[in-house]
Amino acid sequence: MPVIPISQPVQRTVTDYVDFTGRVNAVESVDIRARVSGYLVRMPFKEGAEVKKGDLLFEVDPRPYQAQLDQAEGQVNLYKAQLALAKATHARDREVAKTPGAVSLQQLDQDRAAVDEADAAVKAYQASMEVYRLNLSFTKVTSPIDGQVSRYYLTNGNLAAQDQTLLTTVVSMDPMYVYFDVDEGTLLRARRAINEGKLKRYQEGKLPVFIGLQGETGTPHEGRVNFVNNQVNPNTGSISVRGEFPNPKPPNGIRLLSPGMFVRVRLPLGQPQPALLVIDRAIGSDQGLKYVYVVSAENVIEQRRVATGDLQNDGLRVIVEGLKPDDRVVVGGLQQARPRMKVQTQQIPMPTFGAAPAAASPTEAGSGPKSMPGGTAK
Repeated sequence: MPVIPISQPVQRTVTDYVDFTGRVNAVESVDIRARVSGYLVRMPFKEGAEVKKGDLLFEVDPRPYQAQLDQAEGQVNLYKAQLALAKATHARDREVAKTPGAVSLQQLDQDRAAVDEADAAVKAYQASMEVYRLNLSFTKVTSPIDGQVSRYYLTNGNLAAQDQTLLTTVVSMDPMYVYFDVDEGTLLRARRAINEGKLKRYQEGKLPVFIGLQGETGTPHEGRVNFVNNQVNPNTGSISVRGEFPNPKPPNGIRLLSPGMFVRVRLPLGQPQPALLVIDRAIGSDQGLKYVYVVSAENVIEQRRVATGDLQNDGLRVIVEGLKPDDRVVVGGLQQARPRMKVQTQQIPMPTFGAAPAAASPTEAGSGPKSMPGGTAK
């Protein structure tokens, strides 16, 4: 008589979820271009380094723009002198005009016109001087955001064309966005859950979402959904959703997330609830119907139809219906097991791929649908 290992289902709290794939994006991304034309003379940043807002990245040769500014300042000073002379002439002629016939009215009109003309010239060249001063400041190309800078797209001595030549790029690093497409069925499930009070609206900043990176177990990184698009894409039947995730830099380390990464996204769709779970390999399939072998009190194997839910990170799968907490489930020797076979049993703990959490969270447990178009519920 064969010895068959058996275990009782694990009782644990799980949460409905659906899995998707997503892509990491920077919150802010800037193409760095020169705002004036000229030859590059300095590039003081290190490629790939993190920079602060206002840090100098490139410098265009400032000498032509400094010369223009100096010329404009000279013109302002020239017309200020002419304005002072015109005002003095006008004032003197008005004083002399008190003597009848000493100064004609035409001369006074010419004096007033000379004052107005000199004043207008001063204002015009002051405006030009501000333009030249602004152009001179544009020769220093600085980072408009905190973030990580790319490589040099142009090196010293090359000509940078105003508003055209791409010099480098800067992307913000903390926090990061993750975009993923949610199928229409899951969207409706989520909206019904919100209407029933099982989920919070994302506008309240309380709708959690989780991601996992390549090589990680589960989805350990928690963020919040902060955007849902305003229409479903009719070509794909899905809607774009965005989560925001912290991306801190550890001491003496580097940040985990970078724009363009693919990630596994887990979206919870309800509150934690109790469930029974068994090791996934104990579940068989017969023409699409799931079953497990259980051993009766008389040590006879029985085939039990079950409805299954999501696969957990530790290899256990949720049993939605068909099992009771005290059932003895066959977890080994499945090749030998047959219905109505009498066996000897060996009670063992339910096998897992790793330690299970004391209280499951959406990062580690679920009890939702087995599959969804556009996403995969494991």
